[in-house]
Amino acid sequence: MMSKAKRPSSPIRRAIWVLAAGVGFYVALPALVKVVGAWPRLFSLEPWWLLVALATEFGSFLCAMALLRLSVRSKDWYAVVTAGLAGNAVTNVLPSGGAAGAGVQYRMLVAAGMTTGQAAGGLATTGVLNLAGLLILPVFALPVLLGGTTVSSGLLHAGELGIVGFVFIASFGVLILTTDQVLEWVGRAVQWLLNRTWRRHRRTTNLPGRLIEQRNLVRAGLGRNWRRAVVLVAGRIGLDYFSLLAALRATGAKPNPSLVLLAYAATAVITLVPLTPGGLGIVEASLTGLLVLAGIPSSSAVVATLAFRIGSYWLPTIGGGIAYVLARRRYGSMGERVPVQ
Repeated sequence: MMSKAKRPSSPIRRAIWVLAAGVGFYVALPALVKVVGAWPRLFSLEPWWLLVALATEFGSFLCAMALLRLSVRSKDWYAVVTAGLAGNAVTNVLPSGGAAGAGVQYRMLVAAGMTTGQAAGGLATTGVLNLAGLLILPVFALPVLLGGTTVSSGLLHAGELGIVGFVFIASFGVLILTTDQVLEWVGRAVQWLLNRTWRRHRRTTNLPGRLIEQRNLVRAGLGRNWRRAVVLVAGRIGLDYFSLLAALRATGAKPNPSLVLLAYAATAVITLVPLTPGGLGIVEASLTGLLVLAGIPSSSAVVATLAFRIGSYWLPTIGGGIAYVLARRRYGSMGERVPVQ
């Protein structure tokens, strides 16, 4: 069966995205220049903490790749890792690159021999789970602050807080995937908010039912492996957050992990709006500012953000280009083989 021809993207839409990226860069450029300009101070960081930051970021990446591998139901680590790296690199370098990055991953997975259903369904499931994990983060940051928890500066306490956060995120994910009541409550609350806050030509209806339907699709895509998927999502986010904590410790700062969690969560939500490729400039501007509000000295916040972004943005982007070349050598031109489910 022939697939439908792909509609070319509208020149107006492309122009809007380029304009939005330009505005985003203009607003965030001073912060980006300030962060990148702090690179000589990287040599003054405590090396062991910097190593911990890079190692935990690598662990976060492994969780992301394991989640993708689980979602596409494949045992081929090479195909999944090269596709994941290359797609992430495209997302990081193109305005509104999320769709383009997903398209690159799809073509690479299909070229590696996976069916179109495997690739499309797995990518959709992974996207939903990752988005849900990021949106849940602020929910877990606020109770820690409202509880008035006093936080020590040691690694042990930071690790304990990370474990608690991991357990909460994983437990909430299990609850969402196994019961309807919580999801119905969330759907009704969001539906009420949409209908009461914004003037809309059509009222939002049956949002709880649609959320449950989408949840069931995700469960069907994961099969019996949904528990492992929840753990991997929690691990990916938790290790990424711990990498930021370690980068802050490498500067000699003594971060309050609960306040840093709030800054991290707020930045993650802000960057969901794709104003610039990979949040470049936006992350640097928002994260450094929020870290200062969290009690981190400005100079430490700037260099810690740079160290964190090297592990979470720059190294994976460079690795993505290499991964694409390696995949081309093994599988040939992307799109040559199109196995249909």
